Amino acid sequence: MHVRRALVLGQMLPGVPVWRLGDDSRFPGLVYVVYPGNVGGADALTHIVTAFLPEKGWTLMLVSTAAMLQAAEAGGYAVGGFNVYDLNGVKAVIGAAEAARSPVLVQILPGTLEQRGLPLVAMCLAAAREAAVPVNVHLDHFKVAADITACLEAGVTSIMADGSHHPYQENLAFTRQMAALARQHGAAIEAELGQLSGSEDGFTVAEYQASLTDPAQAVDYVAATGVDSLAVCVGNVHGPYPGEPQIDFDRLATIHDRVDVPLVMHGASGLPAAMITRAIELGIRKFNVNTEVRDAYLAALKQALAPDKINILAVMAHCVAAMQAVVAEKMALFGSVDQHRLLKG
Repeated sequence: MHVRRALVLGQMLPGVPVWRLGDDSRFPGLVYVVYPGNVGGADALTHIVTAFLPEKGWTLMLVSTAAMLQAAEAGGYAVGGFNVYDLNGVKAVIGAAEAARSPVLVQILPGTLEQRGLPLVAMCLAAAREAAVPVNVHLDHFKVAADITACLEAGVTSIMADGSHHPYQENLAFTRQMAALARQHGAAIEAELGQLSGSEDGFTVAEYQASLTDPAQAVDYVAATGVDSLAVCVGNVHGPYPGEPQIDFDRLATIHDRVDVPLVMHGASGLPAAMITRAIELGIRKFNVNTEVRDAYLAALKQALAPDKINILAVMAHCVAAMQAVVAEKMALFGSVDQHRLLKG
């Protein structure tokens, strides 16, 4: 089939990878299951067909978040995680990713799930599978085991289990439990050590309640929980920064030197470009962005609703374009433009 390059979508079973063939192959874009003869028992192939063959044909698999962040570590850039609330946000994020040829994470917050339900999850997963670049759907700041379980059972393969509001031992126990659950579903897990101040969609942490990530504790935490990535608190905040951001880069450098998983920074909205670049140099491989994209959505909506006669399709297109411009700017800043090929074999 003249395959020189392929996108690794994931595994059907351990040791049975799935490829999407590259443009230079005989069948560009073909989803190809590589079944080694020395893998699995006598019924393994039957299991694959019966378990993964829906009535309407093969379901395309998602690129794992762990693979995205490992590629970012190797390439010295960061992947953007962008929170979405509806189809307009999904179109904006994936549209920007495809235009920039960038990997990306479409993120869902607990409050959004509460209002929109599992149909929103299904929509995000479908859009991610059909995207022309590596996309995954990620749960952001989920604190309730039942919600995480429901989303994993719905097909989500990337979660943030947030126990940061608990004392350390309770955080560790919750994260370890959620990591075991994620492994049962073949999902990657992010956790947070320390606690960010600021507000995000109704969840507020006062400055006096926030705490920075302790580097020594981070080493023990990662080893004890087995998480795939760690969200750190080094002076970053949720929502708008109250003044000039004060990032503890020395602390970040120490954590990066001691911890052997990719690092995540929440609260990237409003951080100056120089700070973003420095954070990437010191090991941040994923930035979360919500406020700036959400504000662009609301501003565009307000502007589009001003005329007396409103074309709803034009309003939605206007909002998508406004959000997509912000996402594209962040991808350029994070260095993920044209990095989709680092995920290819």
